[in-house]
Amino acid sequence: MKNVEHRPHKGLNHRAENSHQPTRVRERRMRRFKSPGQAQRFLSAFGPIRAHFHPKQHQLTAPRYRQELRQRFEDWREVAGLKSVA
Repeated sequence: MKNVEHRPHKGLNHRAENSHQPTRVRERRMRRFKSPGQAQRFLSAFGPIRAHFHPKQHQLTAPRYRQELRQRFEDWREVAGLKSVA
């Protein structure tokens, strides 16, 4: 395939490796997992919680993002049984 650009950096041409990058960043950040099973249990719980508190900011206007975060924290307080700050 002569018309395809080949990028020589070792990770750039591996789509499977690039798809795991967010998981690997989280694993690196948290470290000290004693086993792959422990890492999997943590990540399976951590992923949805992180997604709840980090809406896709690039897809929202600033006022809409603030409103979305305010609503998500309010929902979390209700689920967790915490008193409302406001």
